[in-house]
Amino acid sequence: MDHKVLFENIKKKKSYLCVGLDSDIDKLPEHLKNAERPVLEFNKQIIDATAAFTVAYKPNLAFYESRGLEGWEDLELTARYIKEKYPDIFLIADAKRGDIGNTSKMYAKAFFEKMNFDAVTVAPYMGEDSVSPFLSFDGKYIIILALTSNPGASDFQYFTSKEGKPLFTEVIEKSKGWGTPDNIMYVVGATKASMLVNIRESAPDHFLLVPGIGAQGGSLEEVAKYGMNKQCGLLVNASRSIIFASKGVDFADQAAAESNMLQEQMEVTLKDAALI
Repeated sequence: MDHKVLFENIKKKKSYLCVGLDSDIDKLPEHLKNAERPVLEFNKQIIDATAAFTVAYKPNLAFYESRGLEGWEDLELTARYIKEKYPDIFLIADAKRGDIGNTSKMYAKAFFEKMNFDAVTVAPYMGEDSVSPFLSFDGKYIIILALTSNPGASDFQYFTSKEGKPLFTEVIEKSKGWGTPDNIMYVVGATKASMLVNIRESAPDHFLLVPGIGAQGGSLEEVAKYGMNKQCGLLVNASRSIIFASKGVDFADQAAAESNMLQEQMEVTLKDAALI
């Protein structure tokens, strides 16, 4: 799926919402906990309830890896369910991988060949040779961690070079030469929305995955104001505020309502930008 196809889906759905499937088994509704596969059943109902309002799903692997074999099976079955039932939806493995070349190649095979994800998040700290194996898969993306929304981001990401550039800018300017907007995106936290101006100067054409909306308090309006480009160029993620909007039997309905609310807000920003 190239970025032009993704943009067409954004225009069709009037949405650039990404729903994070951070499916913590301890937070599932009580009535699901006796199901044969509680997390998979939860995911299926969330996906079916929100698919009309979203263009992407992003399982966070920590919530699956932490449960061993059963968690990995739930992840693989969730990915298969999305690809079979909603093939137009962009599927992101939030894995934050980054290792030497041979290891990265195996990670890439796992996510792109075994589970057919469209994209995987990667950490660029080890440089180009740790990232390039992911770029050898046609039609797949890496999403490079650039500017994150956690408090510890300031420990390294704001370090300024002799030329006066912060490290996150150096990361973008260096790494964008490793590929193209059709196989590289960037993670930029919504709680740093004003910094999207500088990021857009460095990467005007790339899509940005923007976490931090919803439970983390980021402003959708600011993200759209500072980060949108001529093809929208945004995938704005919300996780807990959607999937755990309710812990009752109405959890899927409430997830749909939250997704619909965000989609309607996104529709306004897309119209303001004359993109729809």
